[in-house]
Amino acid sequence: MIECGSLEYAQARLNARHGQRLREADWHRIEVLRELAPLLELARGTALRSWLSGITAESSVHQVEATLRGHWRALVDEVSSWMPAPWQAAVAWCRVLPDLAPLQHLARGGEATPWMRQDRVWRELGAAAPQAREALLRAGPYAALAGAWSAPQTLAAAWLAEWQRRRPRGRAGDDDALQPFGRALRDHALAFSVAAPEQGWLLRGSLRARLGLLWRRATLEPAAAFIHLALSALDLERLRAELVRRVVYARGKEA
Repeated sequence: MIECGSLEYAQARLNARHGQRLREADWHRIEVLRELAPLLELARGTALRSWLSGITAESSVHQVEATLRGHWRALVDEVSSWMPAPWQAAVAWCRVLPDLAPLQHLARGGEATPWMRQDRVWRELGAAAPQAREALLRAGPYAALAGAWSAPQTLAAAWLAEWQRRRPRGRAGDDDALQPFGRALRDHALAFSVAAPEQGWLLRGSLRARLGLLWRRATLEPAAAFIHLALSALDLERLRAELVRRVVYARGKEA
C-alpha cells in the first residue's frame, strides 16, 4: 500500500493529473471557437472543467482572472497536501507567484487598480494609503516579501529566497532534478525579457517542451511537484488568454 504523504503517493497523484492535461489537438479545438459560450461548453468536457467553475459567458475580465487565481491557489494547496510534510511549505509558497506582478506595481508607487479594490485577497492592500502598504505587507501572509518593497525589482529574488528557506535539507539527490528545472525557468525568463511580443507564445511552447522532458526524469523526486505546477501554470495562462480574448471581443460587439 502506498503511504499517504510519501513521495510515492504524491507521484501517483501527480501522474494521474499529468495524464489528464490537454493535448495540442484539444487546445486547437478550443482556440478556433470565436464565442465564449461555445468555448466554455466544449472546455467543460475536458480536464479544464474544474478551472472553469465559477466562470460563465457573462463573466467580466476581472471575474475571470480572480476566479483563475483562486483555482491556482487551490491547485497549489492540493499538490502541497500530497507531498511529504517536510516539502509542504515550499510547495505552498507557490500560491504567491501570481501576486508578484501586482505587488511590484504597488511597490513602484502605482495606483491600486479597480480589480484590487474588488478582490477579497487584495482589497485591504489596494484600499490602504501608499505609505501604509509596506506595514500591511509585513503583517500578512506575504511578510517574507516586505523586505523587497523598497526595491521592487528584487521581489522575484525575495520570493526565491523564501522558497529556499522553506526547502528541507538533508536528502541526497533532491537537487538532481531541481537544478535543471531552475535552469529551465531562468533561461525562459531571460529569453522572455528580450523577446518581441509576438514571440511570447513560441517561448512558452519551448518551455513546455523542456519541462515535459524534465518531468519524465523526475519520477519520485520532489522536483516532480514543481514541474507539474509549472506546466499547470502554463496551461492556466493559456486558458486565461483564450477566455479574456473572448470576453473583450464580446464587450466590443456590444459597444
